Amino acid sequence: MTIAKSVLLFILAAVAEIGGAWMVWQAVREGRAWWWAGIGIIALGLYGFVATLQPDAHFGRILAAYGGVFVAGSLAWGMVFDGFRPDRWDVIGSVICIAGVAVIMFAPRTPVS
Repeated sequence: MTIAKSVLLFILAAVAEIGGAWMVWQAVREGRAWWWAGIGIIALGLYGFVATLQPDAHFGRILAAYGGVFVAGSLAWGMVFDGFRPDRWDVIGSVICIAGVAVIMFAPRTPVS
């Protein structure tokens, strides 16, 4: 259950952060209304709260692992919302990042004595 919870929280964090950044991008670079940036800033703040809900208590571990989720999620977001088509190197890189997330978050650890 803990792995499922972590995965769900990483997905929610990615939607908040990547979606928020995309909304700011849309307002600044694509000429959308200013309130898009405002909603984006709120979403970016929500990302910070979602990250605190992870079961692991180590900030560095959570943010390091989330970095891999961010890489893969950003490519996926670009595909869905901007028509971006990743090449094989994008896909390979994102698979490597997700493998890194799995190692960082879910590898068995022995207690430090």
